[in-house]
Amino acid sequence: MARVLLVEYDQTWQQVAGEGLTSHKLEMCPSLNEAYKRLEKEAFDVIVVSIESNCEENVRALKDKLPPHTPVLVASEQTKTETVVQAVRAGAFDFIAKPYTSTRIRIAVEQAVENKALRNEIDYLRRNQDINYDFDRIIAASPGMGKVISTLKRIADSEATILITGETGTGKSMLSGTVHFNSRRRSKPFIKINCANIPETLLESELFGHERGAFTGATKTRTGRLEQANGGTVFLDEIGELSPSLQAKLLRVLEEKCFERLGGNQTIRTDIRIIAATHRNLEANVESGTFREDLYYRINVLRVHLPPLRDRRECIEPLSNYLLNKICRELKKDFGGFGLGVIDFFKHHHWPGNVRELSNAIERAVLLEEGNQVTLENISLAGFAPKAETSSKPLKDLEASERDLLMEALEISQWVQKDAAGRLGVTARKLNYMVKKHGITHNRWRKNR
Repeated sequence: MARVLLVEYDQTWQQVAGEGLTSHKLEMCPSLNEAYKRLEKEAFDVIVVSIESNCEENVRALKDKLPPHTPVLVASEQTKTETVVQAVRAGAFDFIAKPYTSTRIRIAVEQAVENKALRNEIDYLRRNQDINYDFDRIIAASPGMGKVISTLKRIADSEATILITGETGTGKSMLSGTVHFNSRRRSKPFIKINCANIPETLLESELFGHERGAFTGATKTRTGRLEQANGGTVFLDEIGELSPSLQAKLLRVLEEKCFERLGGNQTIRTDIRIIAATHRNLEANVESGTFREDLYYRINVLRVHLPPLRDRRECIEPLSNYLLNKICRELKKDFGGFGLGVIDFFKHHHWPGNVRELSNAIERAVLLEEGNQVTLENISLAGFAPKAETSSKPLKDLEASERDLLMEALEISQWVQKDAAGRLGVTARKLNYMVKKHGITHNRWRKNR
């Protein structure tokens, strides 16, 4: 139900509007001056105003007193083209010619309400994009990530193709969005395509589109993603998975800015910026002949390598806190943070799945947790400590930290090994191995009597 203000002096039209807007909260006033007074104290979702003279001037004056996106509908007996043009030019959402029916005004108001809701949603999404794709909000506590962000800031507003390399789950997709929304193309489309997730037979149509009858089931012409992105940016994730034929077609797009739809003859020109990403060693693929050398040079203009999470351990704690807050908002849960030992546990994990693995582990823990903190017993990860060669700390420091964490879990669990294993997220067998490894004993244990 929308709150509608009808500015109308004629009781006949007041009655017609009242009959058409029974599903909304309709309020009326006889003049624009009276409407201005009400608008100083009250807010309405839609304004329907009767204007017979100075249409453009009056609509502009009314719009100045309204919040953004509040639709104004003009009703008038003056139906000359000039009057309609003036109303629209001044910002009116619709022009309703008198005499009108209750159905006409009902449809016009419902369309205005729907349009306002859509524009508010777009504004909300844009604000979220500005927040999510802000360089200054990216967690870059490690020197490696700091260098990555500094590089991307410098090259974001260029038109050059960017290649982002790094392991799966390191955040390549998020950084590609950050580049786009901090470039001169920010108001144009940003389209993501994962080349590994779409079968080759469908990927060509997805990228380039197809004409009607191009293949069995192509009952109508389809616009491809490269065409839809005109003026914006296309993110090609896992570009190393492209087949040789698609590599050749993409090379032409990069060199000539044009292509044809599948089954078509018309050359389509498109102005797009390509950001590519891969976890593969493209140089090795070029040598083996599975990736075109000329395409490699075209996408490798500006290159950024995103380090794995195990090489940026300074980021783990702030990342964990950020992900916990984000997940709690999505799941509508309220948590007080991480319990004893969780962050240390995270810092010692190898993280083969990188940020994606960290996010999944936290989400699982939040779903399972019954208290107000994420505890070790609900953290499930593959293994306990990172491999020594991937850690920036000396091995002896890791061993000491592992022993401290193990002792802490045992003490909290009152030296019941099964409970301690649950808190650490390891098997009983793994915990027993760790106990022997660190030479930990206790008089309650049968073997130590």
